[in-house]
Parts: sequence; structure tokens; C-alpha cells
Amino acid sequence: MHHFSYRDGALFAEDVSLAALADEVGTPFYCYSTATLARHFDVLAAAVKPATVCFAVKSNSSLAVIRTLAARGAGADVVSEGELRVALKAGVPANKIVFSGVGKTERELAFALVSGIRQINVESIPELETLDALARRMGRVAPIAIRVNPDVDAHTHEKISTGGAQHKFGVAAADALAVCRRAHEMAGIDFRGLAVHIGSQLTDLEPFRAAFAKLHDMVVALRDAGVPVAHLDLGGGLGVPYTADQEPPTPAAYAQMVRETVGDLGCELTFEPGRMLVGNAGMLVAKVIYVKETAAKTFVVVDAAMNDLIRPAMYAAHHDILAVKPRQGDARPVDVVGPICETGDTFDRAVALPPLQAGDLVAFATAGAYGAVMASTYNGRPLVPEVLVNGDKRCVTRRRPSYEEMTALETVPNWL
Repeated sequence: MHHFSYRDGALFAEDVSLAALADEVGTPFYCYSTATLARHFDVLAAAVKPATVCFAVKSNSSLAVIRTLAARGAGADVVSEGELRVALKAGVPANKIVFSGVGKTERELAFALVSGIRQINVESIPELETLDALARRMGRVAPIAIRVNPDVDAHTHEKISTGGAQHKFGVAAADALAVCRRAHEMAGIDFRGLAVHIGSQLTDLEPFRAAFAKLHDMVVALRDAGVPVAHLDLGGGLGVPYTADQEPPTPAAYAQMVRETVGDLGCELTFEPGRMLVGNAGMLVAKVIYVKETAAKTFVVVDAAMNDLIRPAMYAAHHDILAVKPRQGDARPVDVVGPICETGDTFDRAVALPPLQAGDLVAFATAGAYGAVMASTYNGRPLVPEVLVNGDKRCVTRRRPSYEEMTALETVPNWL
């Protein structure tokens, strides 16, 4: 469910006209709906209660989005010192922050320890040894979970699948028990439990079920060996519908599967959702620059590009494209493309859209996750504004930088 809808022939975000926003902030821009963020978090939190829900900041690092979720009780799942600092600045309590990732540096680990975060998800023996030594030097004890790689096929895009033996993430299931026993004996480590995350945009519960069943058996084995396990971090990954034929499991069905697989263990649970909270809470709005007719096809050239929304170019991902103020007339197939000098700067091919003219607005749906957060300044293009709406209120939560600001960090050598 989301809160973008047509009123009197024009697309609105809650009670705010997207066309009016375009006049105010210029195009392209991202728009997020507070009502959608709140509803998605509340539904998931109620389904998995009393678990801790830690929003995956990598999916959307907007301070305003994170604060909106934090105000409803969300923690944060971070994968860098930068994300940790953003989460803290957004008001997420440190004791609700989980730090994941395969390549945490000593500096990042030290900052996490000083910040007093909830948990560090350790993904390798070298990381465990580094963290143990660092914590002892700092006179601290690091709260950790061992991230297990269960070697489960997530049945999702290969670039966002993370739970297979061939992937860089986590400790192999065959080695996990020995690593956990070792962690339990380390003076600088507070071993709390296990973590798992098998990928993103999962639309089937069975991969989750297989991974969580393996985790269940590991908990039993560890307890039998005298190693207490109090916490399970079950990651995120539940998908969202990018197309009409996609029907991801509901939070209620997901929560029921969790109870069936690990509910008898009595562990405190943590979840790390990202896309399912913010995916369809955001749209990217762009303006048509030209409609280019050729003998082969019709191109609709818009002022957004792959540097603003890279998912179609990187993952061949689909986003529904909507006319903000649809014109009367029959829909026809067009290629919607951006202005970057690469053929990969294509949002969709042969997509049926109503008649469009230069100056018309289009909106790319389900762009709240892995949209603005993955944007770049490729081709010297400024990062686009982000706007949060709440009812009839709106706020530009990140403005468009000037060209002078884009080059302010650079220095020309004094010999030139």
C-alpha cells in the first residue's frame, strides 16, 4: 500500500500535488510519503512484536526518512561509519543500532564501540580477532553476533543475493559452531547470538524458512555445547511489488514463518528491513525534455538519468512510469531514456504511455529504496532534491547543490 494517487487527473503524494512540487523545487526530485513509511513500519512491527526492527539505512539514508521511522520506534542496521553517524544524527538510539558488513575497518569498529551500539555482526575470523584485540586495547567488551552464511539460494537477482557459499558474506555454516565457541571464550567479546541475511527483494518465504531452520539447529547445538545464545538477528530481504504480478508475502505471513522456525528458542529477535519499509514510499519525478521520433521507435527523453536512479541500468530493474497529468489519447509504446551518453541510460523500453510532450512530468514508482541513496554526480549532474510530505505539508529535506558546491572539495595543483 502507498499514498500516491490521482486526484482530478493529477498525481498527488498524500495531499500534495507532484506538479506543484515540481514548480517549487525543479526536476528531477525524489518525493517520499510519511504516511506510507509509518504504515509499513507499524504493520511489520506489530507482526513481529516484541522484536526490534532495525531499518537498513543502505536502502535510504535520508535523515528525514530515518528520523520518521525512529520516531515510531525503529532502530538502524548500518554498514559503515558514515551510516552509523547518519543514524545517530537522525535520532536512532545507539542501543538500537546493528553494524553489519564484511569490511569494517578498525576505525569503524572503534567508533561503534565508543558509540555503545547494540551489536556488531561479525562476518569472518579475521574480523573477530581484530575486534577482540581492539576491544581489549580500549578497555571495552564488544557485543557481537556471528553472521552465518547458510548456503541458501534466495531466488533473487544475483547481485543482491548474499546467502550462498559463493558469496562474500558471513561465516560458512560448517565453520560457524567452532567460530562461535571461540568468540564465547574471547575476553574482548560478548557473544550474544547468530545473524543471517540471505539477500534482498525475496518474494517467496521458502528461502527464509530454509535459512532460519539451519539457524535453529545451530542454536540447539551451541546450547548443547554450553555456549549460551540469547539473540537472533534474522536480517531483512522481504520484497516489494515492482510489477502488478508480484505479490510478496505479507508481514503477517512472514512473522508466522519466523514463529514456526525459531519461535521455540526463546531468543530475542532483531530484523533488518529496508526496501519493504521505503520502497513504494518514494517516487522520482522527472520532466520530459524531448519526444524524439525515429523510424525504429519513439524516445521520450527525460531530465532524470541513470545517475539519479541506477536500478534499471544496474539490475535491469523495472519501475512503473506514470504520467503526472495524463493527456487524453491512446497509449503507445515508447522508450523512456535519460540524457547521459550511454545506451544503458534507459529506464524502460516499449512501455505503453499516454501521449507525452516536452514539459510534461513523469513519475517513477517504487523508487524509495536504492534510489537517491545510490545516486552519483556522473556527467557532472547535481544530486537531486529529496522532499518529504506529510498530509498537506512538504519539506525539502535535501536541496540540489550548486555547481560551485560540487567542485568546492577539489583543488587544482599549484603548478597548473
